Amino acid sequence: MEYQVSARKFRPGTFEELIGQPHVVQTLRNAILRQQVAHAYLFSGMRGVGKTTAARILAKALNCEKGPTPEPCGQCEGCLEITRGNSVDVIEIDGASNTGVDDVRELRENVKFSPFRGTYRIYIIDEVHMLSNSAFNALLKTLEEPPSHAVFIFATTEVHKIPPTITSRCQHFNFRRIPRREIIARLQEVVTHVGVTINERSLGAMARASEGSMRDALSLLDQAVAFGSQSIAEHDVDEMLGAVPDELVGRLVQTVVVQDPAGAVALVGEVVDHGYDLRAYCGAVVERMRHLMIAAVVPGFEQAQGLMDLPDEDVKHLLTEAKSFSVEQVQEIFHLFAQAEDRLRSTAHPRFVFEVAAVRAARLLQTGAQVLRQAETGRGAQPQTASAPAEKPRPAPGQAERPSPPAQRPPASHAARAPRAARPAVEVKSTPQPRPASPGSSPAIREEDWQRVVDSVIQDAPNIGTHLEMGTLVKIEGNQVIVGFPKTAAVACSRIQKEETRALIAKVCQTVAGVSIRLRVVELTGEPDDGLTIRQVRNKRREEDDEALLSQVRANPMVKHAMELFGGEVVKASRPSGKKEA
Repeated sequence: MEYQVSARKFRPGTFEELIGQPHVVQTLRNAILRQQVAHAYLFSGMRGVGKTTAARILAKALNCEKGPTPEPCGQCEGCLEITRGNSVDVIEIDGASNTGVDDVRELRENVKFSPFRGTYRIYIIDEVHMLSNSAFNALLKTLEEPPSHAVFIFATTEVHKIPPTITSRCQHFNFRRIPRREIIARLQEVVTHVGVTINERSLGAMARASEGSMRDALSLLDQAVAFGSQSIAEHDVDEMLGAVPDELVGRLVQTVVVQDPAGAVALVGEVVDHGYDLRAYCGAVVERMRHLMIAAVVPGFEQAQGLMDLPDEDVKHLLTEAKSFSVEQVQEIFHLFAQAEDRLRSTAHPRFVFEVAAVRAARLLQTGAQVLRQAETGRGAQPQTASAPAEKPRPAPGQAERPSPPAQRPPASHAARAPRAARPAVEVKSTPQPRPASPGSSPAIREEDWQRVVDSVIQDAPNIGTHLEMGTLVKIEGNQVIVGFPKTAAVACSRIQKEETRALIAKVCQTVAGVSIRLRVVELTGEPDDGLTIRQVRNKRREEDDEALLSQVRANPMVKHAMELFGGEVVKASRPSGKKEA
């Protein structure tokens, strides 16, 4: 017997064998059982998902000697003729070869004749979107009022090219991509039948390369059998597909975990030296980061397994590997490599683009643990000098009646958490005079200067201010401001770390406070003492400012007199919009 490819040899012959399309199977079976078979069906979907196969199974179900039945026997003469493709009652037409109106006119003449052997005369038109407009128009009347013995089944991969007048006369079934796990299971059945040894990981690589097409997966299996004979190794499948081994993808992720930019660059060179396509490698890394994101957000193994379509061993490994990242870090790394994948399509230097992305990803997790230790040491020493007159917070005019006891006044490093009423009210939009610097030295930035800078950035550049607010003011040393971000704010940390962002903040500080600063961004490795974020500090200042204003209003003689006359109570007070504070 001549050789048959697996796609033909193992083609489903019944509805039970048709995989990946349960909605189609259930509808067609119920229609046959209830004797509600439509006169026209439209099967649409990507290549190799079972459109023509379903049409042939439906033809068998309608013309089986036991039927119409949802379970054709496959042994009667009618079923065998349909399987061999020589049934006189089932006419298969290639729409790409019979596109003219004359072909449709011939079909219209033949459709009048009764079936020779079966119950129905069935017309299967594959790639029906290739018919011309004239051919479609000639088919309209027949579709609207066909003979009772005629059934039309149209199959297409481009349903948008079919006129609505045709679609509206058909029952439309959209065939979906076949899930990867179902493809792997079907391939396992085939290799068991033919006696080929191959592991599940290799079958998964074929299923991934098929992109949801069962026919493509079976064709790749035939190719692998021809390449590796009866025993197919994993590296043979990778070499045949031109895919990058999972080992190289995992090694790149490890360079990111251990923060090894040099190792990442060396690994990219190794990939290039082995002749792998960098775009395919980048796509594999993007897919791995997607799996890590799923592993980081789903609650357990079963949910992750259902979302990843990977072997159980790989899912368990990814769940363990995901513990090295936060969700925000995975998202940022995914964004880096997805952006690099887009650039690889058009760049003349793909290696350079990928190296930059790999180095940025490897540096993303670097922390500022040493800086934080220095900052915490500095905090512990500052309370001894907090009583110095130069470091005391200055009371605002009108607030002298509520001075803080000397023993409770916060040190200078905690000025961000002091009540706003204890510092001069400042209008963000005002342009203060720069403070004179001593000869030969650059002026140091003060805590209140930094708060004014933050207010100005939030007001004038909210897209940057939103990320800046998520940080914590760690320390101010001369003209250097150190801002820390927790691991949960990795995206904001990455945004503020950009050179152009830090330059913008420095420019705002020069404009608002008249002081040149250097902004340093670090990652917080733990919860520092009293580590309020900039947003929390601003909210606290706003609340205290509102409370102080409310107290002033209640103490105003005119307001008191009005309350005595009319009764009631002042529950809220606010300054007029645009009015500058004193």
